[in-house]
Order: sequence, then structure tokens, then C-alpha cells
Amino acid sequence: MEASVSMNRKVSPYLLAIIMVTLVLSLISIYQGAMAYLDGDVSSGGLYLTMGATTLVVATYLLLQTRKRMFRLNVEIPPMNTTVECKKCGFKNIRDFQKGDYVYKPVEDQCPKCNEKTMSVGSIFREVKDKEKAKEVTYGF
Repeated sequence: MEASVSMNRKVSPYLLAIIMVTLVLSLISIYQGAMAYLDGDVSSGGLYLTMGATTLVVATYLLLQTRKRMFRLNVEIPPMNTTVECKKCGFKNIRDFQKGDYVYKPVEDQCPKCNEKTMSVGSIFREVKDKEKAKEVTYGF
């Protein structure tokens, strides 16, 4: 498994804030248009209603597109591994992480090299594999 979150796929909190403010302002514009229309000012009321409805549609569309983009983020957490070491002979073995593991925890397993029960957890880590390997540049000097 690989951790695959690219920086350009994250959604900016500033974009979300701008969309929310736009939604609120469009609702205020619709309210102002309705009030002006009820007071008899048909031209201003119609302008406010049209402007508010158009802005509401555009802001809702942007919010839905942003939401779709957030759901497309693909995050896979790499598995955790544990290194088990023998205190006596120094033999090391890598196994899957088990709940309750901690560094220096004594393990009940026997060492396959010296056949003694002196094994303990040496380290706990995640193995992260990069999608793109770093390319070495060689210069012919």
C-alpha cells in the first residue's frame, strides 16, 4: 500500500470560506429582492432576485464540485511493521504490528538462531514507498 495524496488535490479552506460567504450574500440578496418586490419596487426587486438566484446557483455548483473533489482524495495508510530483536545474539526479524506492541516489549517467541527466549521489540515503523523514485543524475566528467 502507498500513501498517495498529492498536494494539488487538497481543497483550500480559503476557497470553502469564499463559497460560504457567497452563499450567504446570495441569500441576503434574495431576501432584499423579495422585500423590495413586496414594497412595490418591481425593478429593484427583480434585479436583486435575479442576482441572488444566479449567485446561489453558481455558489451551489462550486460547493458540489469541491465536495466531489474532496471525496476523490485517495489516502491509503501503509501497514505498520515491528522489528523483533534477540538481546543475546542480535538476530532481527520484521513482522506485522500487533496491538499492544511497544519498544523494548519482551516477546514470548524463541530466537531461531540461538533458541533462547530473549526476544524484544526493537522498533515500530511504517514502510512508505514513493510512487516516483528519485532519479539519479550522473554527469560524465
